[in-house]
Amino acid sequence: MTNINVGRWLLVALAIVGLTLVAPVVRAHGTETTAADAPKDNGTAAEWAVWMEGHMTDHMGPGAVEWMEWHMDVTIDEMAQNMADGDHGGGMYGQGRGC
Repeated sequence: MTNINVGRWLLVALAIVGLTLVAPVVRAHGTETTAADAPKDNGTAAEWAVWMEGHMTDHMGPGAVEWMEWHMDVTIDEMAQNMADGDHGGGMYGQGRGC
């Protein structure tokens, strides 16, 4: 019985230490939620398309655009038009496209 209690307290202690170490790292990322080089909300579809292609290639490697188009079942141009129209979340999270 003692070993189980010691094990549980050790697990709790490790969790607390882990959270203590992770909190400053997460906080260091700031509160900015968008990429600094992304077009502004009033950006054109062409600006959004160029930015998305570059951003996906930089972060996900070659072939990322084709993979994303297949995965989301929508082209980059359609995504860019949605962004230019101000529809930043349409069709995502189980709303008929992608995941």
